[in-house]
Amino acid sequence: MQLRTKHLLGIRDLIPEDIQLILDTARQFKEVLQRPIKKVPSLRDITVVNLFYENSTRTRISFELAEKRLSADTINFSASGSSVSKGETLLDTVNNILSMKVDMVVMRHSATGAPHFLAQHIPAAIINAGDGINEHPTQALLDALSIIEKLGQLKGKKIAIIGDIMHSRVALSNIYLLSKMGAEITLAGPPTLIPRHIQEAFGVNVTYNIKEALEWCDVANVLRIQLERQNQVLFSSLREYNQTYGVKKSLLDNLTKQILIMHPGPINRGVELDSDVADSGHSIILDQVENGVAVRMAVLYLLSGRREANA
Repeated sequence: MQLRTKHLLGIRDLIPEDIQLILDTARQFKEVLQRPIKKVPSLRDITVVNLFYENSTRTRISFELAEKRLSADTINFSASGSSVSKGETLLDTVNNILSMKVDMVVMRHSATGAPHFLAQHIPAAIINAGDGINEHPTQALLDALSIIEKLGQLKGKKIAIIGDIMHSRVALSNIYLLSKMGAEITLAGPPTLIPRHIQEAFGVNVTYNIKEALEWCDVANVLRIQLERQNQVLFSSLREYNQTYGVKKSLLDNLTKQILIMHPGPINRGVELDSDVADSGHSIILDQVENGVAVRMAVLYLLSGRREANA
């Protein structure tokens, strides 16, 4: 089997069979990562450029490690310290890199639609590592793998996405993926951080009561408050946010069932998630980090066009 798309620009473009193929392939690569020798020659002679116009730690390191585990040749590019600071355009930058015979581009950009723009203008396979407030597809895929490992499947499971829905590309990719795979979704947070009409547009539930969301769900995916993307005051203070919408151990202790806690990182400890929750037995945050490498290996492998079973 192979993906029905040349690029991974967003979960919106995938059909359920594509999602399942990526997750199944990721499981195979996760087995590879448990071996004493964690490297396979699947992408030998494939050159991948990591094109990051936005700061990133986890996503960038995860992609770099995935590329190395697959034996790809890797070029790392960041906007700071490059000709971008001298006025070079995005297309010029990429064309210059492609003249070096690059096969794949992993791209993070603050502008919504930047990876889609590249995909229309260059022949390399494009992987969206986050664009503006649009999508972050590999994060949604690794979130899905993490849930399936604990609960067995996504179909019929109740997932609460809590926090800054308005500015979160993680939320949008998760909504697309979970809907396609048959999960139920509730969005929870302050009214100022949940887009109007999102309930009608995506067929999700919405609540402004954090306790109600936690009592309903099997999994709570707690999002970071993205102050850097907010151009107006949307709540009075971080302390008030934590008091009203923060996920606290006392809330979890009063539930009638055990739920899973997820977070895409970085965590604002003491704001959207208290430390004693992030580090508790409820949390599968470190599983998400581990699964990120396997999922990104799967995406790189499937988009490379390689069909030999080196894994």
